Amino acid sequence: MPGPADTARQRFRDGYNCSQSVLLAFADAFDLPPGLALRLAAPFGGGIGRTGETCGAVTGALMVLGLRHASTVASDQEAKDRQYQLARDLLAQFKRRHGSTLCRELLGCEILTPEGRQRAHDRGLFDEICPRLVADAAELVSGFVK
Repeated sequence: MPGPADTARQRFRDGYNCSQSVLLAFADAFDLPPGLALRLAAPFGGGIGRTGETCGAVTGALMVLGLRHASTVASDQEAKDRQYQLARDLLAQFKRRHGSTLCRELLGCEILTPEGRQRAHDRGLFDEICPRLVADAAELVSGFVK
């Protein structure tokens, strides 16, 4: 049975965006309907709406972290503090591995414009870099949700 990293990588290769791929890899573990996971994560691909900001693989991993550790009690400050610390830890681990959490820095180009996306396609960035980032984000967050 494939692990979350392999599943996330395969979902990305199936055509889902980076954020969807990571969240979808964990949907069953949290009884999250796949269709809902796909809709929730849809706007986060391409560094949030293709803006090149926070990598979608990272935002997908943060959603998984929330599914496991977030409190649903608004006044639970201790749970909020713990959740935010875990998020910072996850971000730091990803940044140590890849040098950044920003999509445009990870890809080395802007993807907001059609020309930028074409350059990324021409260079094979979506086939070479993104599957690795998706798998790494899923692997990293796996350590936080056990």
